[in-house]
Amino acid sequence: MDGKLYVCATPIGNLEDITLRVLRVLKEVDFIAAEDTRHTIKLLNHYETKNRLISYHEHNEKKRSEQIIEKLLSGESCALVSDAGMPGISDPGEFIIREAIKNNIEIIVLPGATAFVPAIVLSGFDTDKFVFEGFLPSKKGEKRKALEKLVDEERTIIFYESPHRLTDTLKAMIKAFGKRQVSVSREITKKFEETVRGDLEEVLTFFEAKDIKGEFVLVVKGSEESLPEASIDMDKALRELIDDGMTKKDAVNHLVKTYRLNKNDVYQKSLKL
Repeated sequence: MDGKLYVCATPIGNLEDITLRVLRVLKEVDFIAAEDTRHTIKLLNHYETKNRLISYHEHNEKKRSEQIIEKLLSGESCALVSDAGMPGISDPGEFIIREAIKNNIEIIVLPGATAFVPAIVLSGFDTDKFVFEGFLPSKKGEKRKALEKLVDEERTIIFYESPHRLTDTLKAMIKAFGKRQVSVSREITKKFEETVRGDLEEVLTFFEAKDIKGEFVLVVKGSEESLPEASIDMDKALRELIDDGMTKKDAVNHLVKTYRLNKNDVYQKSLKL
């Protein structure tokens, strides 16, 4: 018989946030494929669980997936875990899951902690409909284009971000979304958990004065719930957009749409640049 692939959600901070079912499976499977074995061994030791560990991360996932699939086809069972949360959600796992499907291997997903769920609940924004974007591109131009595509998105938008990129991302969001409301949560379930709410400019000011640490979830209100026409320095805004690579025409259209401005007013401003 073929083995089974168990996709197991692990704690995102607090070690108590793990299900009894996951703990049982981690003991019963033949081996565990872990994003970082050094990290996972701490979880196993905490729950007095012993099992064979192999590494499975973004740098070896294709080669390692072949080896794991062979083991599954020979009848062994595997628990797939990431360092925190659900494998496959902004973490390694998507590739081997597709390979298991191709080989008709049974996949069982064990639910558990995922950072964006408590973050959107904490935001107080619309949770009926939302879109998860994960991590934005690191390059400035690619990030700008990704955010521009979301300007008219009416659903709540969720992003992940690292501490060293947080302020740059907030600045990019201000250019794209204007004074949109945002909720930023960090260190969810951990000792120093914190959620900061306000418009993008207010939240940027808050974090610029801080020593930024931890992993972040940014929850942005959809376009229908953004603030009405904002007071902005149109000359400055136009120059920044053009400096970022936009044409004058695109910059004008972007400001009109984002800030609900009169198109002729913005166009006349652009002619003076």
